[in-house]
This record gives sequence, structure tokens and C-alpha cells, in this order.
Amino acid sequence: MTIKVESRTGTLALVAALVTVLLWASAFVAIRYVGRELSAGALSLGRLIVAAVVLGAMMVADDRRAAVPRPWPGRRHWPRLLIVGVVWFGVYNVALNQAERLIDAGTAAMLVNVGPLLIAILAGLLLGEGFPRPLIAGSAIAFAGVVLIGTATSTTSTVSTWGAVLCLVAAVSYAVGVVAQKPLLADLSGLRVTWLACVIGAVVCLPYAPTLVRELAAAQPASVWWLVYLGVFPTAIGFTTWAYALARTSAGRLGATTYLVPAVAIVLAWALLGEVPPVLALAGGALCLVGVAISRRPAKPA
Repeated sequence: MTIKVESRTGTLALVAALVTVLLWASAFVAIRYVGRELSAGALSLGRLIVAAVVLGAMMVADDRRAAVPRPWPGRRHWPRLLIVGVVWFGVYNVALNQAERLIDAGTAAMLVNVGPLLIAILAGLLLGEGFPRPLIAGSAIAFAGVVLIGTATSTTSTVSTWGAVLCLVAAVSYAVGVVAQKPLLADLSGLRVTWLACVIGAVVCLPYAPTLVRELAAAQPASVWWLVYLGVFPTAIGFTTWAYALARTSAGRLGATTYLVPAVAIVLAWALLGEVPPVLALAGGALCLVGVAISRRPAKPA
């Protein structure tokens, strides 16, 4: 019976992770569209405000259904919550949005996907997850696939130094946020953690409020709807399914799953924007699939 329950839990966690991958990949397509009219900070704030409202409604509904009141964070939880909210939801969003204005998407994909490698290292050192061979080997193969995708889709021969720095800032912010979030999920629901982090991130981005109001007034309706999409799906739903999966698997293995994001983003851009990917990018996507599959294999007992 215990084996069946654990198997079902693992399957649900994998499904939640794949939902996150799909939604986060779609965010790259949406950001590319909305970024034509909204600046990096304004886009981040608008997305987080929409997500905070949706997550707040979801949390109220969840609390009403719960037989036992859901716990709120105690004093010991707030330092980690602030790290997740400020660093991941705040700094990461602004840095990535601005970076994609300075360098091409292929280079950005290569640099930002240093993040899962950093997650594996930090989780091994700080969370006691160790360094399983399948995770290390799979991560290396998947990262090679990301490099192929980046090489195939790069459109410029020169790289903005500031854009590259911002991508690395985003990668580090992503890794730090995940490692800080993981222990919180042992005591708090993923929905509550996600909502609080989203609110904190929105507060951090409040200085961009005047810019957001000004740019939304001049934006096309399609851009506004894409902004709402970013807030509802990749942020509110995507981060909630991420938290669900993270509570039920190791940070290193789940982080490696996000190597699928560039591959899925290529397919979505092909389907929605008519951007036909180069053959080398398709080969890179295949490598990502192989690498993620290897990384999720259980390590053999010593």
C-alpha cells in the first residue's frame, strides 16, 4: 500500500512539474510579445499584481475547503520567504526581462540555464541532497542541449556584456530562490508560500508603478491580455504546480526538469509565432529530453 501511495505521489509530482515546464516555456513567447510595449520593470510588476490577485483568491478558496486551518508562516519562516520573494519573484523577473532586450533569446537561454546546475550544487551542499550520478550526468547532457539550442538560435555575433550579466543574475536568483523555498514547503502549503512570495515580489517592483500605468495606457489590447496571461498561467498556476512538485521531490532533480523549458519554448514559438527552428535547435531539444530523463532516474544504492 505504501509503495502504491508513493508511486502515485511521484506521478502527480511529475505531472505538476511538466505543467510548470509548459507554462514557463509559454512565458518566453508572451514576454517576447509584451516586451514590445512594456519595459522590464513595468512588465514584472503587472505580471506579479495579476498573479497575486489570482493566488489570493485561490488561497481563500483553499482555506475554506480545508478541514483544519492552514498554518501561516512563523517568525523563523520569514527570512526564507523574503529571499524567495525579493530574489526570485522580484530580481529574477526584472533582470531576465531587461536581459532579453539586450541579447538574443538563444544566448539568454544558455546563460539562464546555468540555474539548474547551480540548484544541483546548492541543494547538494545546503539541503543535504548530495550529488547523485544520474543527476550530474543528466544535467550535463541537458545543458549541452541548451548550448546547442542557444548556438542555433543566436541572431547576433556580438553579445551585450550587460545583457549577459543580467542573465547570470537571473540564473543565480532562480537557484537561490529554489533552495530557499524548499525547506518552507515542509511546514507551509505551496499555495501560501507562492502567494506570499508573489506579494513580496510585487512590493519590490512597486517603484515601477508609474511606468506601468503610463505604458498600459498606450499599449494595444493584445499586449494587455498577454500580460494577464503571464500573471494567471506562468506565474499563479505555474509557480503553484512548481511548489507542489518541489515539496515532493528533491530540488536538484526538479531543477533539472526545467532544462525542458527551452525545448518546449522552441515548439511553442514554432506553432504560435511561425518561427521555424533550425535543425541544430531540434537536436538540442532532443538532448534536453535525454538529459532530463537520465537526471530523474533514481541513484543506485551505494
